[in-house]
Amino acid sequence: MKHYDVAIVGGAIVGASVAWFLREEGFQGSVALIERDPTFARASTTLSAASIRQQFSESANIALSQFTLSLIRDLKGVFGADADIGFRENGYLILAGPEGTGILERNHDVQCAMGADIVLEGPEALVRRFPWLNAEGLSAGAFGRSGEGWFDAHALLALFRRGLKGRNVDFITGEVMGIDMAGGTANGVVLARGTGLSCGMLVSAGGPSAGDVAALAGIHLPGEPRKRTAFVFRSPTAIVDLPLLVDPSGVYVRPEGATYICGVSPPEAEDGRATAEDFEPDWELFEEHIWPVLAHRIPAFETLKLDRAWAGHYDYNLLDQNAVIGRHPTVSNFFFCNGFSGHGLQQAPAAGRAIAELIVHGAYRTIDCSVFGYERIIGNRPFRELNVI
Repeated sequence: MKHYDVAIVGGAIVGASVAWFLREEGFQGSVALIERDPTFARASTTLSAASIRQQFSESANIALSQFTLSLIRDLKGVFGADADIGFRENGYLILAGPEGTGILERNHDVQCAMGADIVLEGPEALVRRFPWLNAEGLSAGAFGRSGEGWFDAHALLALFRRGLKGRNVDFITGEVMGIDMAGGTANGVVLARGTGLSCGMLVSAGGPSAGDVAALAGIHLPGEPRKRTAFVFRSPTAIVDLPLLVDPSGVYVRPEGATYICGVSPPEAEDGRATAEDFEPDWELFEEHIWPVLAHRIPAFETLKLDRAWAGHYDYNLLDQNAVIGRHPTVSNFFFCNGFSGHGLQQAPAAGRAIAELIVHGAYRTIDCSVFGYERIIGNRPFRELNVI
């Protein structure tokens, strides 16, 4: 059985970021990156809407995304002259009705204090800025003039994994079926077909399966997969300056080339744990919830034509829809990088660096991620993020 100084469970963007920044921080030990599906056909990374924003309600979340934004803007310096993820900096436009105005204003204060380029405007100003917008029922909207947009998730993941191939990281294909626990530490993993490896430290970066991975170590993590469907449609009338718009109903829409991507979280009563094989789009969401909202908010979309759809799984934190980042307080060689609840792609590089700093230096150096620690799970103390999309 081969031994690794660090074994990382999950090889998509979160796990790859941890491995990358371990080397960036000067870690000289052996590293294993374990992934059950190296095609990433069902990974949350590649099935996401692939966007980045600074419009969060908590400064810690803003800081994580600002780190990734800095990385995106320096891709060529980090990964080489051919690095390109097609970043479109078109912004987010988060709209509010009268009942949501106070929250939007408080969020805007937090965002501005963090240096985010967000403008808060009333309905009349919004219509002047975006003439295609129907402002009926709106009281305000927050628009990210810079530092927000969307990109190619496959391309970002490929950059990290390609870069790791020259950094002495072993890529291991396999599903973790067990964790060897002895003496209060995680000493190794058992993979399907009975193979395995031992390790000095174990990092859980398993995305929607993180709760199941933690359970193998006898650790409770309130995380589960939640299905989210993204719909693609075409419109005879193009909206050339459309940002990623979020309606007060929760419906979102953004451009994607000549088409548009949209979606909404299912009603709470219908939003349960997804099964491992359930990747069937929830088609009724489009007819019942999304299309009426789009046709009302952007009248040019009244004649849209649905093209296709896909479904992916959120790594959903049941406690507070915020990430769980850091070391387990008693199983001291078990590290969490989980629970991003839809924010994983944009926050992964920062979270990966945070875990690497803990392993190499024993403390956070770039971003203090203490508020995301597992201690709040033990104490049942939610750290709420109000802007969950």
